[in-house]
Amino acid sequence: MDKESLLRLVDSLHRDKEIAKEVVFQGIEAALTTAAKKHFRSQEAVSIQIDRTTGEIVAMEGDRKIDPSELGRITAQTAKQVIIQKIREAERDVIYEDFSDRKGVIVSGKVQRFEGATMIVNLGKTEGVLQKSEQTANEQYNIGERVRAIVLDVKKVGTRVKITLSRTHPDFVRKLFELEVPEIAENTIEIKALAREPGHRTKIAVSSTDENVDCVGACVGMRGSRIKNIVDELNGEKIDIIRWSEEPEVLLPNALKPAEVSGIILSPENRTATIVVPNDQLSLAIGKRGQNVRLASRLTEWNIDIITDAEFEERQKAGDVDLVEVTEENEGSAEELTEKNVDPANSECSDNVESTS
Repeated sequence: MDKESLLRLVDSLHRDKEIAKEVVFQGIEAALTTAAKKHFRSQEAVSIQIDRTTGEIVAMEGDRKIDPSELGRITAQTAKQVIIQKIREAERDVIYEDFSDRKGVIVSGKVQRFEGATMIVNLGKTEGVLQKSEQTANEQYNIGERVRAIVLDVKKVGTRVKITLSRTHPDFVRKLFELEVPEIAENTIEIKALAREPGHRTKIAVSSTDENVDCVGACVGMRGSRIKNIVDELNGEKIDIIRWSEEPEVLLPNALKPAEVSGIILSPENRTATIVVPNDQLSLAIGKRGQNVRLASRLTEWNIDIITDAEFEERQKAGDVDLVEVTEENEGSAEELTEKNVDPANSECSDNVESTS
């Protein structure tokens, strides 16, 4: 290979593969050195340097300068294989650096193929892996369809980079809200807590740093437009948006919505809350297979025990019970939000109320 061809090769690899020229030069030097050592079988040290400007190759065997014509007899295939290996490693490093900085970020790609239940997604320069455990049960994709997911993990595996994607991680919902609600990206609204059962239901607690910004209304959007986009992306997963409060007397009833709460008995020493609900609200408070109370407990980080008014009266007869009554003031303003932000004909979204598409 003449000097001009060598420089053109380096420039081409730099542009096409986005690999630094110095990395390419070092790879070629290493490849030629390895091939030369095998060819000469010399006990002396063999070194090869390439001039970065002219492309001239200077080869040394110990103190002896190797004539370029001797290098021409080196097995070309050996050098080619090493060069290819170095280029693959450089490509891997470029991809790794790119995606390691994108952990926790939503990426978009096309479904390329399936390996069993695992979905392989084309991300452009490389592929992402969406394992069955990171897919929600109520979703189904076909080859060629676009899919969005969060980058969960990035690691080097040989000459490849394995990028693990997820649509079930709670941060996927968190990032969707950041994309849809500018006030969250601007830090005017903060997501204080989030609990999710993928494909079924999510509860998210938000607060505002600006008293003029309604945190729940901003997340729902005018006529439910913002929350609808998120729910559509999640294929109909239900979302409850609640106002965050540092006061458990306010936060816990909000977290149990859409169920109504009569009162609360708090045990701060073990973070246990006994929630009193009307008799006809028990099943709603608990939720299907315990989902509502389970998510509320994870969201608030309180152990929650739900009893009915009748059960509370029985406990009162047994001894004094310190009950905190829940009023409309504590519960928030669902009606006000509905009037301002949500058209009931188009959406069920409201403050502390189940949000669906």
